[in-house]
Amino acid sequence: MPPKLKITKKDIIETALDLIRKNGQESINARSIAGALGCSTQPIFSNFSSMEELEGEVISLAYQRYVGFIEQELKSGKYPKYKSFGMAYIRFAKEERELFKLLFMCDRTGKDLTPTPDFESSVEMIMQSNKISREKANLLHMEMWACVHGIGTMLATSFLELDWELISSMLTDVYQGLRTNHISEETK
Repeated sequence: MPPKLKITKKDIIETALDLIRKNGQESINARSIAGALGCSTQPIFSNFSSMEELEGEVISLAYQRYVGFIEQELKSGKYPKYKSFGMAYIRFAKEERELFKLLFMCDRTGKDLTPTPDFESSVEMIMQSNKISREKANLLHMEMWACVHGIGTMLATSFLELDWELISSMLTDVYQGLRTNHISEETK
């Protein structure tokens, strides 16, 4: 008799993430994950105390994938650093639609709203490059993020198709307008 295949925590997390990528978050449950792994639900509940714990691990892995998009965009050197963050966010929305929905199109009521490292880095970049206060930089970034998120959402939901040159131009226009507004307010 062949030895029993050991299903690891990592196998379960990656399988759940792949299922989300293919079928959306709604398709995830212990039975669907077990089916994809070719096992019973027992390994899932042996490795995780609850489906919520598994979901947290899957969200962490999805966020790591998103950070990979940021790193790739920065490495390309195609855009200034701050713009690279926005372009990576939008590219993630287009190329990883279901993971984007999982991370950025969800109800966050009652969830930890601590700013993520990429949010904090963005605010720091704006402060340094524009010589404005943290408060102004935070507001500028929130306004910019609303634009970036809107474009990302349109792509993730197939509402609209935009080419990368137009997206880049739109981000530049919005950023320059916001920057001008915030710098002129700062010097008043």
